[in-house]
Amino acid sequence: MTFDELKEKAHSLPLKPGVYIMQDARNEVIYVGKAKALKNRVSQYFQDSAAHTEKTRAMVSQIDHFDVIVADSEFEALVLECSLIKRHQPRYNILLKDDKGYPYVRLTVREPYPRFSLAGRAAEDGARYFGPYGSRHSTQALLTALRSALRLPSCGKRFPRDIGKERPCLNFHMGLCDGYCRPEVPVERHREAIAQAVSLLEGRFKEVEEALTAQMETAAEELRFEAAAELRDRIRAIRILGERQKVVASSLADTDVVGFHRGEAKSCFVVLHYVEGDLAAKDMDLLETPVEEGEAEIVSSLVKQYYLGRTRLPRQILLPCELEDEAPVARMLSEQAGRRVYLVSPQRGAKMDLIRLAGKNAREEVERATTREERQSKLMEALGRLLGMETPPRRIESYDISNTGSDDMVASMVVYENGRPCRRDYRHFKLRDMDGPNDYAAMEQVLRRRFRRLLDGDEKFSARPDLLLIDGGQEHTRVAQRVLAELDLPIPAFGMVKDDRHRTRALMTADGRELGLQRVPGLFALVGQIQEETHRSAIQFNRRQRTGRVQGSALDKISGVGEVRRQQLLRHFKSIKAIREATQEQLAQAVDRRTAKAVYEYFQSDRKGEDGPLN
Repeated sequence: MTFDELKEKAHSLPLKPGVYIMQDARNEVIYVGKAKALKNRVSQYFQDSAAHTEKTRAMVSQIDHFDVIVADSEFEALVLECSLIKRHQPRYNILLKDDKGYPYVRLTVREPYPRFSLAGRAAEDGARYFGPYGSRHSTQALLTALRSALRLPSCGKRFPRDIGKERPCLNFHMGLCDGYCRPEVPVERHREAIAQAVSLLEGRFKEVEEALTAQMETAAEELRFEAAAELRDRIRAIRILGERQKVVASSLADTDVVGFHRGEAKSCFVVLHYVEGDLAAKDMDLLETPVEEGEAEIVSSLVKQYYLGRTRLPRQILLPCELEDEAPVARMLSEQAGRRVYLVSPQRGAKMDLIRLAGKNAREEVERATTREERQSKLMEALGRLLGMETPPRRIESYDISNTGSDDMVASMVVYENGRPCRRDYRHFKLRDMDGPNDYAAMEQVLRRRFRRLLDGDEKFSARPDLLLIDGGQEHTRVAQRVLAELDLPIPAFGMVKDDRHRTRALMTADGRELGLQRVPGLFALVGQIQEETHRSAIQFNRRQRTGRVQGSALDKISGVGEVRRQQLLRHFKSIKAIREATQEQLAQAVDRRTAKAVYEYFQSDRKGEDGPLN
């Protein structure tokens, strides 16, 4: 379907709740969404693209056709949306990386030495399955803790095939495994540990703990203190495992606390599980690509994916923000659990402290998983997408004009490479032949001089930028594009526009269209930093020029002091005040003796004039 046909179809939709399914030319589902009123929501995609995020523009460009399913209520649309997202995994929806179905713990009971593993679903293969549990991450952590507590093997050896073939591995020497690869260890010992593991997975922790406690007491009475100590440590590990098992099964959790952090390159979704007021475990999932949607939309999508399909849910879920569809989400979770599940967005107090802790955990996970180079690379990719560039900009040049009148107009050129300042390539310009202060004419002169020198092969200006950022609005951007077009240089140029609080709010095209930056905080900070650095560089150069001119004026009045000797004096003494106070011998250290005498006598006569007798 053409764009106009898609738009016409969207306008013909009913004003009823439902789900819309966007598909590309290969009939692949690329996005699933819900709406209170299908006509209003779907029509928004086919209106002015300037209001869309870069991700939405990219998605709309891929739509070949779409289908809708009308629902009886917003709640029914929500449930259907969740089901379709889980089935199709559309690439433009926000997806949990770990959402591959609820995992099971699998036990191969038919083998002489049964082993545990993680399985995506239960199958009729003669094995025994426990679950389903929550995320794969937390279930794998449970399985690791179970092996550690009962000292079961986690290596790749197969028993009895590999018994006695090699020396025990490092796990045995670290006390993490009982070394079942040794010939002297009976198979009954392994079966006993497996039976205890099954009891733990079935929730019979007290039964296992009592049996091990009796063994520990017997060993102590028989003066087998090393064996008693091992059993004591195993009991402690099982108690900790019991708390983890409660949380992973989500059967006794009182409160889940949701945290989210949006990074430049990655983002993280965290759920902290509390049992009887104590933090028992944490689930987390990293989103590998930058997200542009608002926090409420992101959290809503991730919460629905995380909890969908579970029948064992906490009594309350604390959220970092209010959800637009909070009521139907709470209803969906309550119906799954068979009781009321509360969604709470605290604003203060102890619950807000828990939200901050979850957010801190999410931020630390992002920082740990993201290198500096990766953050900068992702930012450049995001900037390239925002500006419609085929490749991310590697070298960015930014320009600003500073003036306090026609005699003091200067310009700065600041360079960023791969998102970091490249100070060795900074350049400054003194404006020539200006008829009064005129920012547009000044910017045109600077850009012509800079790029003429590029075309002439000047080594100081030989690097060609991938992107120009101009401190100013639409007219400044038009000037830049006109100069680049006349010189036949296809380099994109955009203006940097500030808000009322002097923060960079957007980039502006030559036709006056604003490209917002707030949806990607890292990009918002980077462009703001570039603009501030460019402005600082221009102001600093302007001040140096004015200071140099004022300092030079006194020396220019002295006979025999030209440009060379003036620079020698200023370089040696740093200021006019120091030159004025220097002795003739001190002055002779910077210039020849005749010039030193002339300078000394000038300032001496000047001082007499200032300090003459009062009438």
